[in-house]
Amino acid sequence: MEQVLLAPQEIRDAFANKAGKRDRELAESLGLTEGQLVAAFTGHGVTRLTSNLDDLFGQLNGLGEVMALTRNPACVIEKVGQYDNYHPGAHAAMVLTEEIDLRMFPSHWVHAFAVERKIETGVRRSIQVFDAAGDAVHKVFLRDASDLDHWNHLIQMLASDDQSQTIATTSRKPTEAPKANIERVETLRSEWAKMTDTHQFMRLTSKLKMNRLGAYRIAGEPLARLLQPEVVPGLFEQVRDQRLEVMVFVGNRGCIEIHGGPVQVLKQMGPWFNVLDSRFNLHLRTDQIAEVWAVTKPTQRGPAVSVEAFDAEGGLIFQVFGRRAGEVDHRPAWDAIVAGLASAENEVA
Repeated sequence: MEQVLLAPQEIRDAFANKAGKRDRELAESLGLTEGQLVAAFTGHGVTRLTSNLDDLFGQLNGLGEVMALTRNPACVIEKVGQYDNYHPGAHAAMVLTEEIDLRMFPSHWVHAFAVERKIETGVRRSIQVFDAAGDAVHKVFLRDASDLDHWNHLIQMLASDDQSQTIATTSRKPTEAPKANIERVETLRSEWAKMTDTHQFMRLTSKLKMNRLGAYRIAGEPLARLLQPEVVPGLFEQVRDQRLEVMVFVGNRGCIEIHGGPVQVLKQMGPWFNVLDSRFNLHLRTDQIAEVWAVTKPTQRGPAVSVEAFDAEGGLIFQVFGRRAGEVDHRPAWDAIVAGLASAENEVA
């Protein structure tokens, strides 16, 4: 990444005149990443924290009710709940509660900050974590019911020795392009049909020198069916109208956040399609959806059927599954909705 020319004070001055821009938008307009923008406020309402997951998640539970936010360039997921049931891991860690359900990949949790910012209604407090490039990995926002005494304790316990106003960043890694091997398509189909768990899919594609989207493009029906990109709002509307429960996965390289349950309040606002439920929000840029696939993966508990959206670079935007009921991985009503979604008229090259 090129050397940042703006000094921290210049960044703070630009923020004071941001004219309604979101942090990420302002950072991009200044030639910065969001992490660099936040770091410039260290000592001005921002405290640098350790980004070690075990230390961080050891303190989050004490905050009580908060909002957990994870995003990628085209989608934001927000869940209200309490951090609990943390499972550490060197390569992957988890938080498993009914409301906050996360998969974290510690190598991408590089820069962490406690942020206190004055807004019209008072002070908004958050913990914000960024990767090596300075892109957001995960954020935790306090709510009215959160424990402010523990917030202060958390900052005292986790404050980094380094309280400088700049961060060293690396170049942003590009999204891996769709990768397929047509010569091994029969092996792909045969091994896919033998799967007993959805987690086996990534190991299969890796073994065959493919990736997720590349495999979808060559597998063909009934394993993968290309849908019209416009089906997404209607999909959520049918889930709402039939009062189904689904699993919605939204993530980036460092964190995947999951909603398990119904969707209720839907609203299109310009290019944004939104779920605006009281404890679950989803904000999706429908204009950034390039491909949508209906995918079936066999498991020991029956077929797991998903709808998955990708951007123009081949990056995964979100996945939606019918929520597992008991020991059964499939929901007939969900499967029927997916089967009725319109196929794309043209295959992807």
